[in-house]
Amino acid sequence: MKALHIITGLGVGGAEQQLRLLLRHLPVDCDVVTLTNPGAVAEGLTADGVRVTHLGMGGNRDLGALPRLVRLIRAGGYDLVHTHLYRACVYGRFAARLAGVRAVVATEHSLGDSQMEGRRLTAGVRGLYLASERLGSATVAVSPTVAGRLERWGVPAPRIEVVPNGIDLDRFRFDAERRERTRRHLGLPEGAWVVGGVGRLSRGKRFDVLVRALTLLPKDHWLLLVGGGPEEPVLRRTAQEAGVAGRVVFTGERPYVPDGSPGPDLPSLTSAMDLLASPSTEEAFGLAAVEALAAGLPVLYASCPAIEDVRPPAAAGVRRVSGGPEAYARAIAEVRAAGARPRTASEVAHHYSITHCAARLTDVYAAAVSSSTSPSSPGANSS
Repeated sequence: MKALHIITGLGVGGAEQQLRLLLRHLPVDCDVVTLTNPGAVAEGLTADGVRVTHLGMGGNRDLGALPRLVRLIRAGGYDLVHTHLYRACVYGRFAARLAGVRAVVATEHSLGDSQMEGRRLTAGVRGLYLASERLGSATVAVSPTVAGRLERWGVPAPRIEVVPNGIDLDRFRFDAERRERTRRHLGLPEGAWVVGGVGRLSRGKRFDVLVRALTLLPKDHWLLLVGGGPEEPVLRRTAQEAGVAGRVVFTGERPYVPDGSPGPDLPSLTSAMDLLASPSTEEAFGLAAVEALAAGLPVLYASCPAIEDVRPPAAAGVRRVSGGPEAYARAIAEVRAAGARPRTASEVAHHYSITHCAARLTDVYAAAVSSSTSPSSPGANSS
C-alpha cells in the first residue's frame, strides 16, 4: 500500500510530531505533503527517510493550491490519502477525489466544544468541514470524546473510527542520569521541585494559572514551560509582575526525538520535572499528560479525554483539578507532601503505546482501500 499524508504545516506541534512518530511505525510506504510551513518536523521526517513536499500554499483562500495538490496526488500513484488538521482535511479531501483516489482517511486531532485548532467553531467552519467530510472514507477521532463531538456536528457514526494518539513508551522512560543532565543544562538549582507545563503557549492552555500558582508556593518550586506560541510575551510579563520570573524557565518548542538542534528533547524535559500540570479546560486528547504518565510523573489536569476515557478506578498519581491558581497551588502542595513515587509508566500510558495505535490505523487503511475498490461500493463505477 502507498499512502500520502497531507498536513497543514510541519512546525513543532502535537499533531505534527504525532505524524512523524506514526510514520516510524506504520507498515505502509508513506510520503508527506505540507501545505505551509515546512518547519522542524519536516526536517525530522526527511532525516527519517520520508519524502516531504512543500505545496507553498499562500493562505486559507489560495485556491490555486488545489490543482497543484491534485496533480501531485495523481503523479504519486497513491492507494490512500490521509489528511491531518482542518485546512489539509478540507483541501485534501477535495483534491484526493478529483485525483481519483477514493480511499481517503482524515484524522481530527483537536476538535473541542467551542474551537478547533484555535479557530472558533462558526457555522461556516462547520459547514465547510462537513461538506468535505462526505468525500472521505472514514474520519478518525483521537478519543471517544472527539468521536462524540463529531457525531454532534453531524458526522455519521459509522464513518467515525477511534484511533488514539500514540506514545513511544521507551523514549519517555524515566532516566535519572538524563534528569540530572537536563536540570544542569536548564540551570535549575539542586533541590528545585519542578512543575512542568507542556503545550502551545496560547490563551486556551491557561498556563498563566501555573505562573500565578507559583506565587503561592515555597521558593524552591519552579515552573518549566515547554512550548512556543503567541502568549509567551504575556506569560513572561505576568511572571515578572508577580515576582517569580527567576523561577520560570521557558524552553521554547522542543522536539519529540533529537533533531540536531541545541538543547534537550521533550522526553529529557519530562525526566527533569517532578509533576505535570495541565490547566487547559478544553482538550481533544491531552497528549502531554499521557507522555508525563509514561515518564512516571504525577499529573494534575483540568481536561484530558485520554485519561478520562480509560482511567482505571485505582489509577494513582492522576487528579482532576478545577479552578484557578489557588486550586492548583493547593493540589501541587499536596502532591509534594505525599512524597516521591516510583517513576514508572502508568497503566494509562501503556494503553496508548504507539505500536498498538499504528496497528489500529493500519486496519482502518485496509478497510478504506477495500471498500473503495469494491464494485458494490458507492461511486465505485463513477468517473
